Amino acid sequence: MSDLDSIDDPIVQVEIHENASGKIAVVRLNRPEARNALNAALSATLPAAISQCDSDPNIRAIVLTGADPAFCAGFDLRDVSGGEKKGENPHPGYWGALPPTRVPVIGAINGAAITGGFEIALACDFLIASDKARFADTHSKVGMVPGWGLTVKLPRLIGTGRSRRMSLTAEMINAQTALDWGLVTEVVAHDQLLTRALEVAESIANNHASAITAIRSLYEEVAPLGNSDAAYALENQRAREWAKLRAQQIAEQKLGDK
Repeated sequence: MSDLDSIDDPIVQVEIHENASGKIAVVRLNRPEARNALNAALSATLPAAISQCDSDPNIRAIVLTGADPAFCAGFDLRDVSGGEKKGENPHPGYWGALPPTRVPVIGAINGAAITGGFEIALACDFLIASDKARFADTHSKVGMVPGWGLTVKLPRLIGTGRSRRMSLTAEMINAQTALDWGLVTEVVAHDQLLTRALEVAESIANNHASAITAIRSLYEEVAPLGNSDAAYALENQRAREWAKLRAQQIAEQKLGDK
């Protein structure tokens, strides 16, 4: 296990776990005294750390978590009141809490994921939750409006009614409710969270890297099309393109082996 040399900011810790299939990065939000609330520095450092990990061709998955006791308690209101959170997109080139990645990002939600922290969780491919995890969208309570895709992504996971209820009431839901609603894929004992997240990441790392990237992209492409003929046609088109590419790769590999 070792830190990426180019990421040494104490508010985002990066650890690299190696196995036979490659490396897995663990990225940890590290402002525990502020419950990992997003100030200007953390908002800039987190996406930079994710991108840096993703740029390493040997990294096959990223696990994103927080330093206990919280995952991320939202925006640091001292920064917001001081004008740090601007209306424009804070991450030029893409929308959302996290940048686009080549590899999957697994959210290991170890505690409260609130407002901006909730949006970070929603930017992950999927979530595994500690039994201490809690989720809330408190934008309405603090007089803010989501800007990192919450109103786009949350209804896809839990439905429109539940999404509107969370946003309009600012109610907190616990880990079991999140599992029942389909927000998280699994709930584990708190002290087993990282172990379990790494096990799942290793399952990903054991699979075909290029296929993982192509499948993730396909999910994003078909999502706006819903359950339509266009969605099925697009998936079929991508499958045929992939089969042609793989046949070419295998043929080139056989020539190289001769």
